[in-house]
Amino acid sequence: MSVLLVLIPIALFLGALGLAGFLWSLKAGQYEDLDGAAGRILLDDDLPESDQRPAAGVEPTNPPASTGGRHGQR
Repeated sequence: MSVLLVLIPIALFLGALGLAGFLWSLKAGQYEDLDGAAGRILLDDDLPESDQRPAAGVEPTNPPASTGGRHGQR
């Protein structure tokens, strides 16, 4: 029975901590755009590297030249 004297305050503290975390997340706007996250997962961002466009103002770079050897030569 004396265990309840310890467990009940711990349970109340953890419940209040969870409630405070939830209220903080509401205030911080964590639940503002629920549909955006659902739509972003459907977007295809796994395009091959040749299909991707470089960012604005960034010059595309060429891959380094082969250093010789048998790799990639026929």
